[in-house]
Amino acid sequence: MSSNLLQVLENADKLTSAQIELAHTLMEQKPISVPSLLIENKFFTSSALSSCISSLLLEPVYSIEHFDYILAANQLNRRDLILTYQMLPLQIEGNILTLAVSDPTDIDAQNEFRFITGFIVKGVLVDHNQLAGAIRKLYGKKIASAKSATHSNASISDSDLAQLADFEEHSDGEETVSDEAPISRYIQQVLFDAIRKQASDIHFEPFEEHFQIRLRLDGMLQLYSSPPVGIARRVSTRLKILAKINIAERRLPQDGRIKLNLTDGQSIDMRVSTLPTQWGEKVVLRILDSSSVSLDIDLLGYNANQKQAYLKALEKPQGMILMTGPTGSGKTVSLYSGLKYLNTEQRNISTAEDPVEINLPGINQVNIHAEINLTFAAALRAFLRQDPDIVMVGEIRDLETAEICIKAAQTGHLVLSTLHTNSAAESITRLSNMGVAQYNLAGSLSLIIAQRLARKLCVHCKSPHPLHDHQLKALTQHYHSLIPENMQTANLEGCSHCNNGYLGRIGIYEVMPITPELAEAIGNGASAIRLENIAKSHGMNTLQLSGIEKLNEGITSLAELQRVISL
Repeated sequence: MSSNLLQVLENADKLTSAQIELAHTLMEQKPISVPSLLIENKFFTSSALSSCISSLLLEPVYSIEHFDYILAANQLNRRDLILTYQMLPLQIEGNILTLAVSDPTDIDAQNEFRFITGFIVKGVLVDHNQLAGAIRKLYGKKIASAKSATHSNASISDSDLAQLADFEEHSDGEETVSDEAPISRYIQQVLFDAIRKQASDIHFEPFEEHFQIRLRLDGMLQLYSSPPVGIARRVSTRLKILAKINIAERRLPQDGRIKLNLTDGQSIDMRVSTLPTQWGEKVVLRILDSSSVSLDIDLLGYNANQKQAYLKALEKPQGMILMTGPTGSGKTVSLYSGLKYLNTEQRNISTAEDPVEINLPGINQVNIHAEINLTFAAALRAFLRQDPDIVMVGEIRDLETAEICIKAAQTGHLVLSTLHTNSAAESITRLSNMGVAQYNLAGSLSLIIAQRLARKLCVHCKSPHPLHDHQLKALTQHYHSLIPENMQTANLEGCSHCNNGYLGRIGIYEVMPITPELAEAIGNGASAIRLENIAKSHGMNTLQLSGIEKLNEGITSLAELQRVISL
């Protein structure tokens, strides 16, 4: 790194010798820019640092929002340079490139832009956090990569893709072996962009007249790109090669996995599913990035009473804890947060999953393989012969699995699992419909948690949202005085920090401890409505009431709650 910023700040007595020494030590431990280091270690705030640099170097501080940086970045088409040096093109006029920088002393980085692009580079000072936010909006968070393509090669442009599509029309479309082929580099570009943007899924979808790639960000699908339809078959073939599945079979769905290496010590798994459709194979990748998942119960969104109920159930030596909700509602993270809390040297913990999505050292994790009869039930029977303290079953799908879970919970084991139902009380009905005896449910269940995930409002651009009279009247009829007067709503245009006004998600929970009164009602075959009313009389918040709590706290919006829990 060629930055002289530390020296400039030291000469101006803006940093102490101890801070300078610490900064150099930290920079030797990991690659990090000087502005990032100074802000992360609280030597400066971002705005204070840019003001200080401005006064020392006599340079004005520019606002990125005054430039069409998205257009300039697309014109330059060098995401590799932008991500490597964390500098952003603001505009291109003639042969002059205006470049946003948070460290004007890093001349070598600006020279690299000048050398590679051929432009005359004019560096302008901007706030570091604003710069990082704009780059995140374009390409997602910065990640280290062992693949040189993400550092040294230019992005695959629209014209490159057009040439690939043209080549497809005059070939068999199976040029997929070389990792340096344009189609391989394009796929790598999509995968790394998805990881930077912290997407959970990538959809490659061919249609008659177009081909689209969508990313699921914070639970919502967003269009990423619409490359030429002519490359759709080559993309699916290359993805199948990476996933080690049969490229000749295009008539049946197939499943596989891709392991993407970021650095020598970090990799990300992706679950691959192919589906033959009318116009070609649709391929969906589920990104299993355990490093980006927080397993801290305090951060999941439980209120104090809900958290206390969950921890109390986890601390019991036996019983069954169920997480329920639709696919993608965060059940796995909630379960693993509990397992992490329980994971000690004194406990033997085993899990059966389909597939293992989060790696937890110290826990025995088993991948289900139904094709060789390694089912949830078979894994559970094996666990019970392995002296377990705690077992986790990815999902209760059938009576056999449910009965083994019940038996394990009644014989001194703590069992955690998931179901697909809409509410906590409906889980009882679901298990009963499977064939589980009511008295067994009453004697084994400790806690049921229903949950959803709602997008969080961006703290940088959310704004007040006064309700119309008819909205307020309709809501207060159901929730009385619980509806807040000063709601917040999303800025749908978003800002440099967020995705259309939202950033991240938080859990909304319905936590139902099985009290003696509830156990008696379950044993007597009470309906789900009756069970829910009993639980509410004991202080349980429904999903709707828990959502209103988040609304009161300004964490999410009314529109988001109406989408997620039909408020």
